[in-house]
Amino acid sequence: MKNNTAKNPENQEPTKSELEILQVLWEFGPSTARFVNDHLNANKRAVIYMSTLKLMQIMVEKGLLTKDESQVKHIYTAAQEESKTKDLLLNKVVDTIFNGSAGNLMMQLLGNKRMSQQEMETFKELIKKIDQK
Repeated sequence: MKNNTAKNPENQEPTKSELEILQVLWEFGPSTARFVNDHLNANKRAVIYMSTLKLMQIMVEKGLLTKDESQVKHIYTAAQEESKTKDLLLNKVVDTIFNGSAGNLMMQLLGNKRMSQQEMETFKELIKKIDQK
């Protein structure tokens, strides 16, 4: 009998490599390990298929992915919505780097000049909507 040690994905912080896999699954939906590996090789960095497969199996054990074994090719799915994982990671950054201050994070973002003009306009509109509440 298999021991199900899957943890709650809401509390799991993915590693950089796990996050790369999750980003492929969030973008393209449920996929095979081969598809994920091919996408990583084409768009991120060279990765050996067996390494990708093993990491995805570990991610299933951690509760970050689910695996459908009903077909010949196993299909993996992100166990957590993209927004929830991003919230978890962002909250950790705010707490650990900016001492819990989202305002300090925003000042850092605005000061580093990495926002495009369109992103800046969207940000200004968001501030206006917040001010109107």
